[in-house]
Amino acid sequence: MRDPWKAYTSLALILLVAFGARLAFAWDQERKIPASALATAPFAQETGNIAYSLASGKGFSNPFRRETGPTAWLTPVYPLLVAATFKMFGIFTVPSFFFLVFLNILFSTAVCIPIFHVGNRVASLGVGAAAAWLWALFPGAIMVPFEWIWDTSLSALLAATILWATLELPDSNRVRDWCGYGLLWGFTLMTNPSLGSLLPFLLGWVAYRARRRGAAAPSTGSFSWFKKSVLALGLAILCCVPWTLRNFVVFNRLVPLRSNFPLELYIGNNENYDDKHPRFPGPITKDRETVRYFRIGETAFMDEERRKAMTFIASHPRVEVILFADRFAAFWTGLPNALQNFLATDSWLVRALMLCAILSGMGALAGIAVLVRRRSDYTFPLAAYPVVFPFLYYITHTSLRYRHPIEPVVLLLTAIAAQAVWCIVRPRQTNP
Repeated sequence: MRDPWKAYTSLALILLVAFGARLAFAWDQERKIPASALATAPFAQETGNIAYSLASGKGFSNPFRRETGPTAWLTPVYPLLVAATFKMFGIFTVPSFFFLVFLNILFSTAVCIPIFHVGNRVASLGVGAAAAWLWALFPGAIMVPFEWIWDTSLSALLAATILWATLELPDSNRVRDWCGYGLLWGFTLMTNPSLGSLLPFLLGWVAYRARRRGAAAPSTGSFSWFKKSVLALGLAILCCVPWTLRNFVVFNRLVPLRSNFPLELYIGNNENYDDKHPRFPGPITKDRETVRYFRIGETAFMDEERRKAMTFIASHPRVEVILFADRFAAFWTGLPNALQNFLATDSWLVRALMLCAILSGMGALAGIAVLVRRRSDYTFPLAAYPVVFPFLYYITHTSLRYRHPIEPVVLLLTAIAAQAVWCIVRPRQTNP
């Protein structure tokens, strides 16, 4: 049993399998898609368009590849990464696509490291290995690095790394560790602001734990838990200041991170619905909205989207409750109208993705219940990921891709639940 256990808990082996699975999927898909499509289609979205504008010397602008001027549609980290790739390998070329896919594969593979160590700390070495194996072989995690030239894979790595740092930080008296935590949050906010919803909860937990630790073992250092917490928060905010100042100068208003929330709110809450048809939203006429964006500019466009969305929400409270519930279900099943779509599709891949999404969501709920039952000190930060993060998408609109940043923690909670079940079943097997 010693050798199988050693292989099972080998982080190096898990990383190798995770990297190989993602590389194999990318190689298989690449052979099926014409080179001309690989060079253009993956960049036909806001990230690719802004990166094209940057690489062409037009600045951070033009999210629709039309001369619409400066934008704050996205935060700068990933578009700058894509723009740098364009500079090195050419704009809209196959080498650029392959390089970015390779980076995404590295980001996704590296997620195994923080999840492995968090699982080991929270539960056991076996749970840490199980969580890392689940991520290594999870279908969505294998597919996303190739399918999305977006910050999705990097966001998953940052979310998992932040959890790892959150659990470790209360034990540290070193100011540089707290500074590093703040800088990590700052970089994350500049990559995927949606993860910022977790910041007050995770930093609050860190401060609480550090305070308890300081009360139990008073430190002689000059920095108290409160000062270190404020320092970390201050550095996180400071990382956002240059971008916020740029937006203020460009738009003559405060745009702290991204400008497009009003549009996302309108997409999920708009006049396409009424009290007679409280179903999950169908597609908006995107061309109509895009043309209006071209005509009036980003600031006026977002103001109008906010007004329309808020008017609809205020005038359709019953529909909003139903839509909120539908988006909740869609977030955790992978698709709206899950049962109908599951039965209607002839794709086994879609069915597999939906089953994985449903089972891992149920596993996360069970994992939280196990931690609560055990009165684990780590219940709050782990539960914050599936409980707090999705709310942004419950009120706007959702996609399986939007869930991806917290998927590693969802799988970790699933591994915790599986271990609890195993501990119940195993004695019955050995002692019939």
